[in-house]
Amino acid sequence: MTDFGPLWDVVFLVVAALLPALIYLAWVRSGERSSAGPWSPLLGAFFLGALGATFAAALIEGALLAGGTAFSQAYPAPEFTFLNGTSKLGALFLVLVLAPVVEEGLKAWGTTSYKDQMRTVADGPVFGAGVGLGFGFFETFLYGFGAYLTGGLAAGLVLIFVRSLSSVLLHGSSTALFGFGYARKRFGAPGSPEASHFAGAVGLHASFNALASLPVLFVLAGLGNAYAGALSLLGLGLAILLAFSAIEYVRSLVLRGSYAGAGPINARYRPPRAATSPTARGR
Repeated sequence: MTDFGPLWDVVFLVVAALLPALIYLAWVRSGERSSAGPWSPLLGAFFLGALGATFAAALIEGALLAGGTAFSQAYPAPEFTFLNGTSKLGALFLVLVLAPVVEEGLKAWGTTSYKDQMRTVADGPVFGAGVGLGFGFFETFLYGFGAYLTGGLAAGLVLIFVRSLSSVLLHGSSTALFGFGYARKRFGAPGSPEASHFAGAVGLHASFNALASLPVLFVLAGLGNAYAGALSLLGLGLAILLAFSAIEYVRSLVLRGSYAGAGPINARYRPPRAATSPTARGR
């Protein structure tokens, strides 16, 4: 705790988690070269992700995990072990399958809630990033607050710093990827790009979680845990690299949507008519 008391400690934790997420959001939004939309609906999307999707995900995942654990204990067959949340295999099922599907589904719902605010394809990944970064901010604050309760302010701030370089970016990038596909479909792209981009968001999320779970994967593969510390550092480094690569790609999608020409990528765009001289018009 600080000399100011526990209330100020919590304020420090909130600010430490909030500022990086808002900076990332401003950076993604700056990719809208033509005309960035107003901040008010974007901040609404941010806090919908923070206070709506986060709590809903916790409730749904908690209920599914409890139900799966109870089922696997009532019917203790090997093929149901992955449903037991108290086992290593169950923990992996949670982070590699359950959490990516549930969380990306809820963040996608949050993104589509702002469909009427999307004026161009570029708005899709921007609003997706808003919802995802809001989710990442509040989740990171909760993890940091848990570390604060057990290890003090320094422990909470360190965890928030690490997650701000990794998990926060991941949540923003994965939902922005869905938002790009959703906006393409909304503005006339053929096929079902939102479905393929949602699958990409889930895959990105699961890949990130797999990197963060390298030690557990090695144990389940029978390779032992002698290198657990080194594997944890390697997994964290690769996860951070993936998160930064993903957010760079997201910003390229915003630029691509901003400069999209006529056609299915942005059905509302109309190229300017060629100027004609009075002589030419009179012919």
